Amino acid sequence: MNVKWQQLGSIFLTFLKMGPFTFGGGYALIPAIEREIVDKRKWLSSREVADMITVSGSVPGAVAVNSATFIGYRIAGVGGALAALLGIFLPTFALMIGLSLVYLHIKDNPKVEAAFLSIRATVVALIAYAAIKIGKSAIVDFTTGALGAIACLLLLGGIHPIWLVAFGALAGIGVVKLRTLRGKKTKLEEEEPVYDYMI
Repeated sequence: MNVKWQQLGSIFLTFLKMGPFTFGGGYALIPAIEREIVDKRKWLSSREVADMITVSGSVPGAVAVNSATFIGYRIAGVGGALAALLGIFLPTFALMIGLSLVYLHIKDNPKVEAAFLSIRATVVALIAYAAIKIGKSAIVDFTTGALGAIACLLLLGGIHPIWLVAFGALAGIGVVKLRTLRGKKTKLEEEEPVYDYMI
């Protein structure tokens, strides 16, 4: 029982440490998740994290909160989900309350405007990095590359993201069925190393 509580505490502290860095939304948090969850602690594989972030972006809610909840659940069940959720939520909530109070007094300051301009530019780089990391595991052949390109064009054309997610799901099912009818196998999962989830 003590080991379980240690694990939950470790999950909470890991996400608590990442929480203040969710500038730009959940996708900007992906490099920190990769570093902490995959590289440093080896709780999950890069492929598993990419899949969970993909699911997190396709359901209602903030991507950072959804991702933390899914990842926490994958590591330690319901307790892990709650620990990760609290860890990611508490610092952001506290920062937002504090910043809201301060921002009212300094919002017209030129230095503050310059700082926010620079932060926005940095966030673009973080989101681009996240797209590349997820793209490496999602675009594995010509078909997935073509679907990704079509999805980008539809998004630029103004289609609502919910229809894009539905299109992706239906296209994936259709491609697998078509390949099966033609006698070809679809490699849906690549083998990943087995990690020890204990701390």
